Amino acid sequence: MRIARVAHPSGVAFVEVGGDGPDAVAREIAEHPFGTPTFTGRTWPLADVRLLAPILPTKIVCIGKNYADHAREMGGEAPANPVIFMKPNTSVVGPGAAIKLPADSERVDFEGELAVVIGQPCKNVRAARAADVVLGYTIANDVTARDQQQADGQWTRAKGHDTFCPLGPWIETVLDPSDLTIQTTVDGEVKQDSTTAFLLHDVGELIEWVSRVMTLLPGDVLLTGTPAGVGPLAAGQSVSVTVEGVGTLTNTVATA
Repeated sequence: MRIARVAHPSGVAFVEVGGDGPDAVAREIAEHPFGTPTFTGRTWPLADVRLLAPILPTKIVCIGKNYADHAREMGGEAPANPVIFMKPNTSVVGPGAAIKLPADSERVDFEGELAVVIGQPCKNVRAARAADVVLGYTIANDVTARDQQQADGQWTRAKGHDTFCPLGPWIETVLDPSDLTIQTTVDGEVKQDSTTAFLLHDVGELIEWVSRVMTLLPGDVLLTGTPAGVGPLAAGQSVSVTVEGVGTLTNTVATA
């Protein structure tokens, strides 16, 4: 099932997206998408609604340096254990929204990632049963003010600006995350091209590690890390992240 969140003629709703291309349809979900969704009976052509970020998370937990090649391009080796940082939920925007470049940063980078959406409250989850607590998978762009990251020595300001966490276009609930192609393009030029098979710590390991630290809640989002090839964005550009089996998340870039 593909679960999206849309603005429709009379409000905002979670929907199931069925079909592809011009025949795609949005089928309204009653209340929320967790558990076994029920439906209201209302539908719209997908072309007649606007895709929003598919979830508004309580928290966004991110993993740094989870691809060896990215750790090296950042000037170091990959750590033995996952490195956790967080982005505020106010950084979330949806497909098509503009990434706003802050005036006090001279370099803002794209970082394409597979994102995991949690489906139920959980704590101390073992990796072997991590799939039981996952609602599904979406795409994230962990936008980063690289100069601020280097200047601060920690990542909150650099990762936390409004619009610095595009999510979408929807949540795919049936997916094996172990070997998915992930590709980022800027104005159509390929910048990142890898696969989740190169994750140093896979989704199950990450959920186990993070849930030892904090309780995860329905709708929380876990960003799994970015492969090598990150680079700067400029106003007027368009950046797209594609994850096999999920789709493509595209955002424009503008000055704040």
